[in-house]
Formats: sequence, structure tokens, C-alpha cells
Amino acid sequence: MTNEMHFHLISDATGETVSSMARACLIQFERISPVLHSWKLVKTKRQLEIVIEEIRETPGTVIFTLVGDELRKMLEDFCREQQIPCIAILDPLIDALSGVIGSSSRKEPGRQHTLDAEYFDRMDAMDFALVHDDGQSVWSLHEADVILVGVSRSSKTPTCLYLANQGIKAANIPFVPKCPLPPELDQVTGPLIVGLTNDPDRLVQVRRTRLRLLKDANEMDYVDLEVVRSEVVEARRFFNRRGWPVIDVSRRSIEETAAEIVMLLTERRQTKRHNLASISSTVDPNS
Repeated sequence: MTNEMHFHLISDATGETVSSMARACLIQFERISPVLHSWKLVKTKRQLEIVIEEIRETPGTVIFTLVGDELRKMLEDFCREQQIPCIAILDPLIDALSGVIGSSSRKEPGRQHTLDAEYFDRMDAMDFALVHDDGQSVWSLHEADVILVGVSRSSKTPTCLYLANQGIKAANIPFVPKCPLPPELDQVTGPLIVGLTNDPDRLVQVRRTRLRLLKDANEMDYVDLEVVRSEVVEARRFFNRRGWPVIDVSRRSIEETAAEIVMLLTERRQTKRHNLASISSTVDPNS
């Protein structure tokens, strides 16, 4: 019989180090069923506060790589107050986990490569992203975790693929001025919809490069700076009217954009959970 244990993996970078090391160590313990919560690119107090709220809701051992003293102290103070084990990845990780879990590791190399349910979830999410790329398969948008709507060359596809690698089902739909978005988008209620935009000058540079690669010199409006500026303004106004969160990707890497989307998903989940708790607390059980 295995015991389910939650582990929160927190990093101010891409999270590959803490994730790989934690998986490699945890796979050595047979009597637990680890549930991993990955938090990547946590660089601000706001982001860490969101993570801390999730740890409060789902307590579990914290494993982290945070360089900044302020964020590290903030996390360690919270864990100390809540009596939650908190492990810095630079500490002897296997020895620390042996103490937390209460058993010795098997010290068997290579067990982290075992195919598990999380692997297949990532593969399903990858298939979903490919099938729902650039406005395709709109009849099943309701199955998405997140839908990205953005102007051309706003990194929609690579962001969806990066999210898919984290097991998040992401679809993307292009925003084209004077072209209506698919009506199916108005019917979905479950997925988080996020608007993506970009700096017009940067957009023009990226689009010109794309046209050169395609050897296409006929799309003049596509790279006309004034037209592109108007397109970006129209997109942002449209997103704001819909009440969608908007992310400007011009100064963000794919990883940073994806991390912000994960934070938005987490905030949304927290809000829903708190709303349900509030409704439940106001219901009279005798009524």
C-alpha cells in the first residue's frame, strides 16, 4: 500500500534542475505515491504569494531553488510557521528526503525514466495543442485548460507547446482585424482565455523575417508599421472588452509567458475554490 504525499517544487528559473533532481530521488521510494506541484520562474513576491496560498491549501514538502534572499526567507518563514518541511536543493537532497519520508532510498539509478501517468498526460496535451493550433478543431475548445488568442507572431504556438509539456491542454486562435473569431469561443465557459499581444515595432521585424523565409513580398499590410500598430490597439481593446487577461510577450521569453499563464490558472482555481467555500459556509444545513 502506498501513501500519497504532496511535494511543491519551486524555482526562480525554468525549474528543470529542481524537477529532475526531485524526480530522480522520489522515484527511489516505493511506499509513497508522490504528487508533484511545479512552480517555475517564481521571481516576484506576488508570484510567491500565489504559490504559498497553494501550499496552504494543499500542504506538502517544499523543495526549492531560489537565489534571492528575500524570496527564500519569505518561503522559509512561511514553512516554519506552518511546520511544513522545506528543503533547499543544494542541500544533500537524498539524505533530507530520507528523513522526511522516513525510509531509506533504494539507490537504484535510472528509475526516474519510468513512464507514468504524468508522462501520458503530457503526450495527450501535446496532441491537443497540435490539433487545436491556429484556430483548428474549434468544436472541442471546451476541452482546453487555456485558450490563447493573439495577433500573428505573438508566440501562440510555441507557448501552447511549452504548456503542453507541463500537461496543460492549450489551444490558440489568431486575432485578425475585421475577421470574426469562431462562435464556439463564445460558448466555452471552462477554459481560461488569455489575450496575447506584442510591441508593434518588434512585430514588424519578426513578420518581415518570416516573409523573407517564405519568399513572399506581397503581404505589405502585414508589415506596415501603422497598420500593425492599429492591429495591436484593436486586439488589446477587444481583449479588454471581453474581460480577458492580456499578456504582452514583447519582452518575455516563451518560458516566462507560460509561467504567467500558469499563475493565472492557479489564481483562477483559487478564486473558484474560495467562492465555493463561501457559498458552502452560507448554506443553512437545516433549511
